[in-house]
Amino acid sequence: MTTWPLFPVTTVGSLPRTQPLLQALRQRQSGRLEPEAFAEVARRAVREAVSLQEQAEVDMISDGEQFRDNFYSFITDAVDGVRLMSLAELLDYVENKAAFERLLNALDVPAFAIRNPVVDGPVRRRTSLARHELLAAQACTAKPIKVALPGPYLLTRSMWVKRLTADTYPTKEALGEDVVTLLRDELIDLRDAGCAFVQFDEPVLSEVAFAGPHMTHTFMCAALSEKSDPEEELNFAVELLNQVVTGIDGIKTGLHVCRGNSSRQEGVLLHGAYDPLIPYFSRMQINQLVLEYATERAGSVEVLRALPAEMEIGLGVCNPRSSEVESVDFIVAKVTALLRHRDPGQIYLNPDCGFGTFAERPVNTTETAAAKLRAIDQAATVLRARFA
Repeated sequence: MTTWPLFPVTTVGSLPRTQPLLQALRQRQSGRLEPEAFAEVARRAVREAVSLQEQAEVDMISDGEQFRDNFYSFITDAVDGVRLMSLAELLDYVENKAAFERLLNALDVPAFAIRNPVVDGPVRRRTSLARHELLAAQACTAKPIKVALPGPYLLTRSMWVKRLTADTYPTKEALGEDVVTLLRDELIDLRDAGCAFVQFDEPVLSEVAFAGPHMTHTFMCAALSEKSDPEEELNFAVELLNQVVTGIDGIKTGLHVCRGNSSRQEGVLLHGAYDPLIPYFSRMQINQLVLEYATERAGSVEVLRALPAEMEIGLGVCNPRSSEVESVDFIVAKVTALLRHRDPGQIYLNPDCGFGTFAERPVNTTETAAAKLRAIDQAATVLRARFA
């Protein structure tokens, strides 16, 4: 197992893509570029992403999600029974087309540019989702690697569209069983290939918990099926995640929950503290919660005192959507507040979310991402000297 320094610095996953990579991605999606030719372009982009992180002294590296078009739809390349559809195409299948269209407009979401995986047959993993990403990153660095995967609730809820899915899976719960199998097999594969940390992304949990002004849908994972009672949905999310991770040793696991990362307009993103999620977080059999705390939208870290004593925190200390680079003092203050409730060895430092969650719509530039990661490393240096 990896030996970590105090206050390890890492990312939440994604970094902005280069123009050559974006061009290759479009060509591959349209069938004008063979998969291996695209992979070669992506591997070059991974080398650049890893170099950026190493220059910023990041302790746990990601591949920057350079092979992906977004943080969850990439699974269509490896999974049978799933097809990719643009949000514009999906408008014809959602329960309330007019309401969802209004939501996309309100949340500054380009329906033409972002695509969602939808189940239209039995879900079976044809090949690994992310082993090739891990290997590409391992070829560039000796540092431990983090791989982000879409969480089981995210996939189950986003991929189940009644008019397209119900013939194969009459309910989301039925689909969830096969999603658990898929992700559990993937977690074991990544562990066996030397991955240090798998982060499961479940941004939609915050929408379930406090919803904001949009009571039935959110864009965060293009969750096109209407949600049930929040308690029922959150219990379902806990059950799914625990089924994926329980009994798998030899790899660190985490859960990332934010409030949306599709726009630089903070006002259109969800607001609310983590308070209503704490009882559900406390039952999850994962090592670490990766949470956003760089903006006021997330509330106070004081609520984290109620978590199990052994649970680590990946503390969000910079806003991936802003141009301003956070000061070392700002970051140190965020960590100091959490140290009232966690030991130094239980705190990791990361941005609130990815810098390029959607390939065609990154929320920041490569230069700003690098500067923010350097600031986090500088803060970690201060903290290590203070708490060693």
